[in-house]
Amino acid sequence: MTGRTTARPSRRRTKPVQWGRISVRRRLLTMLLALFAVGLGAVFLLVRGYAQQTADTTYDQLLRASVLSMADSLQLVQGEWQMDMPYAALALLEQAPRDRVFYRVAAANGAEISGYADLPPPARAQAEAADTPQLYTATYQGAPVRVAWMERKIAGPRNAEAAIIQVAQTREARNALADSILWQGALTLIAFAAAALALAYWGLRRSLSPIQRIERELATRSASDLHPIAAPVPEELDTLVHSLDGFMARLSENLDTLRLFIAEAAHQLRTPLAALHAQMEVALDEDDPAEQRRSLVAVLRNAEKLSRLVNQLLSDASVIHRSNVKQFQPVNLAELLSQAVYDTVPQADPQPDVRLHLPADSPDVSPDDAPDDAPDDVPGDTPPRTPTQAPHVLGDSLMLREAFKNLIDNALRHGANDDGHIDVTLDAHDGGWRITVADQGPGIPPAMAHTAFERFARGPNPRTPGAGLGLSIIKRVVDIHQGTFSLSNRVGGGLAAVILLPGKFQDDRHA
Repeated sequence: MTGRTTARPSRRRTKPVQWGRISVRRRLLTMLLALFAVGLGAVFLLVRGYAQQTADTTYDQLLRASVLSMADSLQLVQGEWQMDMPYAALALLEQAPRDRVFYRVAAANGAEISGYADLPPPARAQAEAADTPQLYTATYQGAPVRVAWMERKIAGPRNAEAAIIQVAQTREARNALADSILWQGALTLIAFAAAALALAYWGLRRSLSPIQRIERELATRSASDLHPIAAPVPEELDTLVHSLDGFMARLSENLDTLRLFIAEAAHQLRTPLAALHAQMEVALDEDDPAEQRRSLVAVLRNAEKLSRLVNQLLSDASVIHRSNVKQFQPVNLAELLSQAVYDTVPQADPQPDVRLHLPADSPDVSPDDAPDDAPDDVPGDTPPRTPTQAPHVLGDSLMLREAFKNLIDNALRHGANDDGHIDVTLDAHDGGWRITVADQGPGIPPAMAHTAFERFARGPNPRTPGAGLGLSIIKRVVDIHQGTFSLSNRVGGGLAAVILLPGKFQDDRHA
């Protein structure tokens, strides 16, 4: 089994090509083959026309010379046409031994002088201009022939007399010459195309070699090596490699965040778990019920602290994950604040005085949005409103709700007095929305102004146990939504935490 496992990567490299997958090399080669096929077809037609024209021109010149030679031997003697057949006239055509040659000499009035009487005469339109050798194609004795003819005029006793000389030749030799030229050209074209395709394939492999270098570099890396690709790439791949480097940078950042989260979680959980374990052992060893109760109360406090720490760690991890995804949708800030107040404010007595102030034109929370066991009225003095337009922004509802819950929970733990109250206000501000949570606690020390948003940062004298993650979670969520988060001490005592969110999205559900 071990041998098979180690041999598996080599089999992957040598597995047959899956033709259903996209291949740049195959596509380019297919396009080149199609282009060469079309080009070869067009060039083949041109070569065939050129070969036929060359063969016709060669043998037509021989026919013209034969006609001229016969015309020179034609004489008019005492009104009678006489001709001594020049052997040179027919010897010119002996270069094509497979062809048959025919001739005809006739007077202008149709009287036969010599030759084949049934040789097809030239058309009337062609016969009008015959002072130089003319050519036409006809069929004679069941075979296609090429005919050269001209008119010979000689001055007679009374007036000029004319005779027509025709020389015909079959097309076997000229067709053979045209085929020879055609196939020689075709073989040359095929050889050229094969060489060009081989050169194109070599050039294509050379052009795609940077991709193989990138593949080799990535294949030899370890799982934790996410530095940018160092292999040189052509300009066409620069954008792809840049995007891949950006992806690996984001992945490296996520892995660093995950490692930091695991390390921090392990560090933060180790102490309360050890304390919880020690207190449980002390409680088990106690015989005095009063001392045992005090130990159990300490265990309960540490369990509550541990539960809060775990919840904040999970909330922080959820926010980190969703901040990388960034799947934003229209969300209703009034509904999120109402749900955050209900989820955070304890329902048991003594119930803290939390007052929720929503815009006058913001609709109340619908029964579908509120929890099943929610009371009829959300805590706070909220006057009746007429629903017209809801305060919407484009964002992540889960992250925003976690930020609001941490903000309200921070005010409850550090700013709630026995006779004080907490104001949670949502109002329009500068084209966006402002969420303010104001308490009547001791406020924030000036020394904490710059470190309050750091992870696991807590004040010098915390009133209640906590993990120090709440403000950092809020800051991260607000930054992701391109907003601002600030803390300021109120005149007369207390802390005001203000979140400003830009109005990226406005929606009128009742339009």
